[in-house]
Amino acid sequence: MPDIKHRIKKILDSLESIYRNEKNHDQLLLQVRHEEPLDGLILTILSQNTNDKNRDAAFTKLKSNWNDWKSVAGLKREELADSIHTAGLSSIKSERIIFILKKIKCDFGEYSLKALRNKEINYVREYLSSLPGIGPKTIACVMLFDLGLPSFPVDTHISRVCKRLGFVPQSSKKNITPEEISVFMESNVPEERYLGSHVNIIEHGRSICKAQKPNCKICAVNDDCGVKL
Repeated sequence: MPDIKHRIKKILDSLESIYRNEKNHDQLLLQVRHEEPLDGLILTILSQNTNDKNRDAAFTKLKSNWNDWKSVAGLKREELADSIHTAGLSSIKSERIIFILKKIKCDFGEYSLKALRNKEINYVREYLSSLPGIGPKTIACVMLFDLGLPSFPVDTHISRVCKRLGFVPQSSKKNITPEEISVFMESNVPEERYLGSHVNIIEHGRSICKAQKPNCKICAVNDDCGVKL
């Protein structure tokens, strides 16, 4: 029986042959990476408990209404909440965003997180985790997409696909968390494959391995799937 790393490599290779995000790594970076990492952090905060369409609408309105994060930091919570209401939970998110912006300015002397690109990974994780409302998934997204640091974010698609493929055990007694899946993938996938394979799995989850009615008959990794639906 092949070891888990060999099995994961085989499956990731199959997904790469279809979605090609590893091959197009540089182009993918241009699409997902913000020149200013703080943009990525705010975008990820807006994405919490909503869909990409609502997140993007709120972020676009926010950026078009104010020229810089200094201006946003000076807003009243109600004013910011009104601007980002399409992302949902606008009262909570606006309060967090204003607090985070002021803290970043205090810590780094400017409204920017570019300084984190030169810090050790553990420092980056600890700093981001100290911010209110910033959990492991948000930290992993900012690290991978905007800071260029190795991390493997786990969203609902990746969690579902990894469980179905048997990468991680499924148990009625213990529901494995996205954080545990992230640690597992970081331990068993080469760092240079993190970004491309992350996006490949998401695309597979959206197009084939859907939560409801997955299309197993045309799935390229069906023979390696641990769950037949």
